[in-house]
Parts: sequence; structure tokens; C-alpha cells
Amino acid sequence: MVFRRIWNVNWVVNMKLMRKMRRTFSVSSQSAVDFASKDGELRVFIVAGEVSGDTIGSRVMGSLIKLSPLPVRFAGVGGKMMSKQGLNPLFPMEDIAVMGIWELLPYLNQFRVRLKQTIEAALSFKPHVVLTVDAKGFSFRFLKHLRATCVQQGMVSPLHFHYVSPSFWAWKGGEARLKGLLQFVDHVLCILPFEAEVCRSNGLAATFVGHPTLEDIPECQGKDVTERRHRIEGNAEAFLTGFGISSVISLLPGSRLQEVTRMFPIFSKTLEQLKGSFPNLVAAVHVAPNKHVEDYISKAVRKWPSSVVLVSGGSHQMKYDSFSASSVALCTSGTVAMEMQLARLPCVVAYRAHLLTEWFIRYKAIIPYISLPNILLDSAVIPEALFQECTPSKLASFLKDLILDDNLREKQIIAAEKVIKLLRPPEISLGFSTRVEMSIPLSDCTPSMVAAYAVLYYQKKLE
Repeated sequence: MVFRRIWNVNWVVNMKLMRKMRRTFSVSSQSAVDFASKDGELRVFIVAGEVSGDTIGSRVMGSLIKLSPLPVRFAGVGGKMMSKQGLNPLFPMEDIAVMGIWELLPYLNQFRVRLKQTIEAALSFKPHVVLTVDAKGFSFRFLKHLRATCVQQGMVSPLHFHYVSPSFWAWKGGEARLKGLLQFVDHVLCILPFEAEVCRSNGLAATFVGHPTLEDIPECQGKDVTERRHRIEGNAEAFLTGFGISSVISLLPGSRLQEVTRMFPIFSKTLEQLKGSFPNLVAAVHVAPNKHVEDYISKAVRKWPSSVVLVSGGSHQMKYDSFSASSVALCTSGTVAMEMQLARLPCVVAYRAHLLTEWFIRYKAIIPYISLPNILLDSAVIPEALFQECTPSKLASFLKDLILDDNLREKQIIAAEKVIKLLRPPEISLGFSTRVEMSIPLSDCTPSMVAAYAVLYYQKKLE
């Protein structure tokens, strides 16, 4: 299997890897810091198009501010989290939070308008670095047009970084398409350990930084997490007592309005079927910090068949308190599957899309799973209900088995230990250059810190 061949790489995190990173960042004399030094500030144009990207972006912004020897100024597109780090977004991030192929069609004109606006803003800002976070549909079009415009106008192009590698390993012909990114992406910040090596073998500079969800740990429980084995333990008692409840299931319907409107009615009917077996079960519905999603869910839960507690996605502590209080979780496929791993909360993953998008995925995909833990372990540890099989009765059956069977839950908890171990960032001491040397404690070697180091000191080959 292609994935298994890719995965069988010995990842030894030691000083040898550090030397290798330094060689990667030292192929010419022009890093972002070098570009910016003559201006006395580092200008970073950053774009995120969804809630998870907003979180990643905000953390990288904070790390850049901490690591940069120059003052850092930001411009671009992001959400609430990036705004807290000093970004004044060009427009609401939700305007480009569209996933899928046919799902994009109704928003195509808006998409084009926002793309043009973003390119113009980037050119006006004159950044030293452009950093796009996931959302490859918008990000790659933006980077491609920006690079082409710089060439046409005879301008010096900023360095282009993309955080979260496209899932080339999941699709037919995916690896071959990596070469197409060479025209407009200078460096990829990868969140899976096998991705960077494959990118580099195709001529694309890349660094494995670790999975961004792991940064929930220090935010929730401080930096000394070694003894906790990279696990987040929320306050279950406080959550249960605070809401006067005794039995909880966490529901995570997604972060984009399109997926929430598709998945939420399915989740509602699933919960209705579970009520017969678990009459005291209360749904803790996790609401992404997206205004459109917040409005939709607040109205939709009024018609729900059972008691509901709304959990704000903007509060990491409350989120993990509810996870610790829950017996199981039902979630739409995405980043939340990794949050379940950190919380050691057994879950079921669900996914539906437009029928034509589903057909395209079935035709092009070369892996049998959709959730990252199953992909990494090459095993259906987490039950998945996908496409036409994603029905309330199927989901209710999966969840009932998981609630009643201790062995099934324990199997997921043990698997989570393996998944987290695979996705930890490289534990390395970061030295910046021969001119500036700083030691970063291992507890600070988070994905965003490793990513910020790459952004600051990667040096592009000169043609």
C-alpha cells in the first residue's frame, strides 16, 4: 500500500535532524529576516480561511512575535483568534470558508471578488513573507496569482509559505501534482511526519512541524505535560455540576456553515434514536466560533428532542471539560478527531457532502479511511459512517455499542497514545544563525514555534 510505504520511514528526532534542518534553511543568503532587515520590520501577509486555520494562524503569529529579531507587522485574512494577535482582517473569514467542489459554485462570484481583494491588499502591503494556512482552494489560487503578478510587474516576490500540506497521499496522482506547487510555493510546513520527505523528493522544500492540535495541551494545562503523556484532562465534575446533568455525549457538527447545515439534522435524528436506550443523555453541542454557524445552531437546537448544552468553540478549557464529562462523541470528519485523541474520548466520525463531491472522492481516493487516526494507524479503530452510509440509524448503532462496550472504548484510548506519539513536533534546540543564537526550551518546541523558525530562517535557492 502506498501509504504504508511512505509511513515506513525512521523518524529519529536528534541533533542529526537539527543539522539537516539547518542545511535546508541555509541554501542561500536570503531568508525572511535578511529581506526584512533593511526595512527595520518584518511584514507578514497571512491568510486563513476556516476556524482551525484561524487557530493555527494565531499561534504562528504569536511565535513569530516571540522569535523574530525585528518588530513584526501583520496584514491579511483571519478570524477572531488572529485578530487577538493584532490582525485587522480584510473581510470576514467566513466569506472564503467553502469546502468541496460543487459546494463552491453558489459562492463563486464572492470567492473571485475576495481573491482579487486579497491579491491587491498583499501587493499594497509589500510583505517580506506570505503565509497561507490550509484552505488550499483559496490559498493556492491566491499564491499563484500573487507570484504571477509580481513577475509581470517586475517586483521582488515575497517568500511564500503554506502551512498544512495538501493531502497528496490520499488521491490518485496526488504526489505528481506536488511539482505544480513549485511555481508559487517556496516552503511547505507539514503536520504529518512522512509528508516533508515526500515533498522534498519532489523538489519542494518542506519541514515537519508537528500536528497543531497538540498545542491545545500547554494552553489548557501548562507546559509541563510530559508525565501526562500528552493528554488533556478537563474538569468533568465542574462541567456536570455546573449544568446539573449526569450523562453527556459530545456532538461536533463542524466549523463551516455548509457542513453544519448538512450534518446537524442527521445528528439530531441520531440523538432521538439514542434517547430510547439512554433517556438521561444530554447533548453537549460544540459551536465553532463562526457567526453563521452560531446563529444556525442556536435556532436549530430549539427543535431538538432532548436537553442541550451549547459549548463555545472559543473556550479551550470548557471544550475539554465537556470532553472529560462525556462518555462518547459524535463528530464530523476534520481536526476534531485529533482533539478526541488528546482527550482520550472514544468517538464516531461522520461525513456527508454534495452527491457529486462524494462521487469524486470515491473515484479519486486511494485510502479507505477519512479520519486521521485511522489513516495513521491503517486500521478502522474509530468507526466511520461516510456518504450514503451516514444515516441516523447507523450512527446510533455505532454510538450505542461504544457506550455499552468498555473494550471498544479502551481500544480507542490505547490507539490514541500511538497517534499522539507519531504527531509530536521535533524536540530540538533552535539556533537561528551564526549571528544570532538563542536556545529555546524543549517545552517551547511547539508546532507553531518550529513553523515560525522555518518562516524566519528558511532560505530559498536562487535560480
